[in-house]
Amino acid sequence: MTPVELSRTVLHAVRRAVDAGELNVTVPARAVVAPPGPGGCGDYATGIALQLARPAGQPPRRVAEVLRPYLVDADGITDVVLTGPGFLNFSLHGTAPADLVAEILRHGPRYGYADGPGGGSGRVVQLHCPHDLRAVVVAEAAARILRSQGALVRTSCTAPPEPEWTAILGARVDAAGPAPAELPVNVRPVPAPADPLPLGRDAGRWALLHPAAHDRPRIGGEHLVQREGNPLFRVRYAHARTRALPRNAADLDFAAEPGPVSGTAQDGMAQDGTAQDGTTQDGTVQDGTTQDGTAQDLLVVLADHPRVLAAAAEHRAPDRLARHLVTVADAALPFLPTVLPRGGEKPSAAHRARLALAEAVGAVLAGGLSLLGIDAPDHL
Repeated sequence: MTPVELSRTVLHAVRRAVDAGELNVTVPARAVVAPPGPGGCGDYATGIALQLARPAGQPPRRVAEVLRPYLVDADGITDVVLTGPGFLNFSLHGTAPADLVAEILRHGPRYGYADGPGGGSGRVVQLHCPHDLRAVVVAEAAARILRSQGALVRTSCTAPPEPEWTAILGARVDAAGPAPAELPVNVRPVPAPADPLPLGRDAGRWALLHPAAHDRPRIGGEHLVQREGNPLFRVRYAHARTRALPRNAADLDFAAEPGPVSGTAQDGMAQDGTAQDGTTQDGTVQDGTTQDGTAQDLLVVLADHPRVLAAAAEHRAPDRLARHLVTVADAALPFLPTVLPRGGEKPSAAHRARLALAEAVGAVLAGGLSLLGIDAPDHL
């Protein structure tokens, strides 16, 4: 069961409780499912009970107790535990990580997108910004993210963007000029302290979008440096690595297949118990990390991608997506060296599963960068 499927299962449980007369609420359009926070347990958790408590006129924990029986027997769920004031924590069947990877690969860069246009409402979201380069770039990126979540969006600016804004950074709006009084400026980030155009399209857009709207962006050559200290470089480098791995795997005559990522081929083990890829029999990589640990960290942030997209759309905050991509890249970089066999080690089912997970990372990074209007190169 993927996070999207689990979210639908939660909404179905709410609907069943309402139909049974146990809850008197309007079924929400979305149930946020995310990795459990401090004090939580299992694979995923939801705070839907806290969201419904006020309209239901009941304490959150009581709402959670009502919903739990409708969830414990759902396909793919092995246990549901209540924690804190009313969080529902889910443990899923062992195939959940493989299902998540398969789901991402099925959708590709569109993983995390909403199912239908307009969110079923047909309501147009109007983004209106001042005549400022950062404001136009933020409005345009926010519009892309909103559209990924099914919204109908129209962008406008108090005056036409300068031609070089569009030519260099791709900053454009749907309309420009004075707006009706009932349409206030609703996208107003702190202006950039310097001209970002010399940075070029990708670095310039990243410099404007990565900081939160209330933070003053740093405009300098640090965004062009090809080093680990540059977050944009880490994101694009991680993406390029995920694109190179399938080419290298093809040379070794194996392809991606979602499944358990732990384990190594027995004929790849040395006498001291260390695989030729640096992995011991207990799954420990020689740098002290574990394959299971790095893969689990990676699966957690990939599963969180739909929630991040929804939050970035709701708050008109492209910076949330940008920072999430850095988190994905930082979780991926320690994992990617474990994907391919080394030396005389033969490709195993675990290698095929790791390759599938790496390709899922590439899809998420490519999709996220595209929404920010930034190129995701295959070679870097």
